[in-house]
Amino acid sequence: MRARPATADDADAFARVVAAVADENRWIATEPPVDVAARAALARDWLQRGDRLWVLEDDDGRVVGCLGLHELGARGVVSLGMSIVADARGRGGGRALMDAAMAWLSDSEMHKVELEVWPDNERAIGLYERYGFEVEGLRRDHYRRRDGSLRSSLIMARLLSGPQSRPGAGT
Repeated sequence: MRARPATADDADAFARVVAAVADENRWIATEPPVDVAARAALARDWLQRGDRLWVLEDDDGRVVGCLGLHELGARGVVSLGMSIVADARGRGGGRALMDAAMAWLSDSEMHKVELEVWPDNERAIGLYERYGFEVEGLRRDHYRRRDGSLRSSLIMARLLSGPQSRPGAGT
């Protein structure tokens, strides 16, 4: 498994990964059916605006996972989202993607990275905890699914030791 920065040429593969994981209707907030062409266009837009995206390749070069860091509002804070297709899980891909993202973050001006995860996604929670993420809160019954059910999410975050988090930085 190898993580590498995504390019615009990876947008379709990135979108297919998200669609495959969404089809499981268990691990991510995105629900099926996913319009792969529209999601690929969104990935290209993210890259153009400067968001950081990575893809995960298996030993055959097939894209089997993806991770994105997106600035959503608060200056110096990025939101992390990750997906790995079912047949590639449990083989170190999550670590490879997280290593790539955390390496980029360590040299960035970001002071915090956050994410949301379903409370029953224990493997993902364990991975994030190994990277220093802590639970900051619970969004109880926050997300209404297409079937009408409600899902809660854990808010997890990690403070970073980049230049903006040092005393006196940015003054």
